[in-house]
Formats: sequence, structure tokens, C-alpha cells
Amino acid sequence: MITAVHTLIYSDDAPATRAFLRDVLQWRYVSDAVPEGEPEWLIFRTGPSEVGVHPTGGSDPATHTSRHHSISLMCDDLDSTMAELASRGAQFATDPVDARFGRIVFMSVPGADDIMLYQPQHAVAYSLED
Repeated sequence: MITAVHTLIYSDDAPATRAFLRDVLQWRYVSDAVPEGEPEWLIFRTGPSEVGVHPTGGSDPATHTSRHHSISLMCDDLDSTMAELASRGAQFATDPVDARFGRIVFMSVPGADDIMLYQPQHAVAYSLED
């Protein structure tokens, strides 16, 4: 039986990315065993999750994309979440905008690609009971 989803971020500077997740997002973590002298390998608890499937291709250039995976973080109030994260050092690559599915902003992640942060305006699945 599947018990969870394990998401990966591939980073050019894994220690900086891990520090961002630990210090700015303040995600709880466990430390996996590493050989002496190597950087600590952290595995983060991300909380409730859900998976959506979006189509590829199409004729609309605004929604045309190739196959890939994406990470988005959800929040209840985008403005207050951005302010709290900024107070801990987060930087944002874009200004917030309204999208069909919610208000979104892209947050810069050291050593890795930006992550979307959004306040959904759609039904959410992460609170469904088993």
C-alpha cells in the first residue's frame, strides 16, 4: 500500500537548498546517515499533499507545455504567507498574479528552480479523509 509521496528537488547547491527548506520554510526533517565529513542529508516533512494531472500540448501558447513534474506550495493567505517567509529571508522571483486556479507567486530557492506558492481557488484534495 502506498503510504506517502516522496518529492525530489534537484539542486546545484544541495546544502543551500536544504538550509532554505529548514530555515526559511521551517520544515521539520530527519537526518539520514552520511559518511563522516559529508554534508548532512535532510529529508523534510512537507505536510498534507495532493497530486494533479495537467495536459501537455494544445494550441494555446499560454498553456502549451511539455511533459515534466512541478512542485507547488499551497497556503490559505498568499499575502501574509509571503510576508512571513520574506521576514525569514525568502525572495520572490515574480509579483503575485491571479491565475484561473488561484493567486500565485514564484519563490526563489537557492541552488534550485523557483517554486510556485499559491492560494488555491479550487477544491482541494489534501484534507480528504481515508
